[in-house]
Order: sequence, then structure tokens, then C-alpha cells
Amino acid sequence: MTRLFNPPHPGLILQEWLGDMSVAEAARRLSIDRTTLSRLLHGSSDMSPEMALRLEIALGTSPEMWMGLQADYDLWQASQKPRPEIRRILEAA
Repeated sequence: MTRLFNPPHPGLILQEWLGDMSVAEAARRLSIDRTTLSRLLHGSSDMSPEMALRLEIALGTSPEMWMGLQADYDLWQASQKPRPEIRRILEAA
């Protein structure tokens, strides 16, 4: 299985969707605090299922798209960290 090379944080993608709209205006429309949205847009917080559902309504996107972007980002980040030796549990037949 191949993973996308260094996928963007979902907040970066959301910035593109919001275009020139201010963080304060977008947060108001999403019924969230401006700092909450700002943290997401700058990659210091993760896309939550609740936010994905809000974006479904606000942007007409699917929540699965946003959660998939978060999963891709998280898997890439985890794959870059060292881990101990892992031994297979089941051997191939």
C-alpha cells in the first residue's frame, strides 16, 4: 500500500475552501469560536468528526472527505516516527 507523500493538514485544505472569507466570519457561520477555527486552519488542532459534520452543512462536502484527509495526514506523520522492531503475528500461508 502506498501513502500520499506528506499529505497536507486538513486545515490547509479548508483554508482553500474558505478563500478570502475571514476566520471570524467563517467561525460565526460554523457556530464555533474563532480561536477554534484558527487552530484548525493553522494545523495546531485536528479535524474532529463534529467539525466534519459542520463542514458538510456549511460547504456541501462530505464528512468522510474531511476525516479521510485527517487520517491520511495522521498516518503520514506516524510513519515518520521511529518505532521498535515489530514481529508479524501471523505468517503468510
